[in-house]
Amino acid sequence: MNKITRTDAQWRAQLSPDEFNVTRLKHTERPFTGRYWDSTQAGTYVCVCCGTPLFVSDTKFDAGCGWPSYFQPIRPDSIREERDDSHGMVRIETLCATCDAHLGHVFPDGPAPTGLRYCINSLSLKFIPAE
Repeated sequence: MNKITRTDAQWRAQLSPDEFNVTRLKHTERPFTGRYWDSTQAGTYVCVCCGTPLFVSDTKFDAGCGWPSYFQPIRPDSIREERDDSHGMVRIETLCATCDAHLGHVFPDGPAPTGLRYCINSLSLKFIPAE
């Protein structure tokens, strides 16, 4: 994958203020408020910043947490992980491997077959409906 880098001014011109805050400043949207937390439509979720395909609806599940949750990404190399020690917690942050957009976090409490829960901010995603 070719890495995409832009200045903050370029990202701000492309994204809404809320999308910028989540993807570039690592903020988190409030639970049960995002545009996709309860979506069940078939399709693909891509990075709102660069369009990299990240998740398909077949891997989405209701985790009851208020954010879209998936048990695996489309490709393992589409998401990058980093240790996150913020807010007095130790978590694994997920980022778009193409543009370093903050997506959310991954937790080891998801369903089979992976046992993982990718807890993702709706503001970091764009949905492409299945045709």
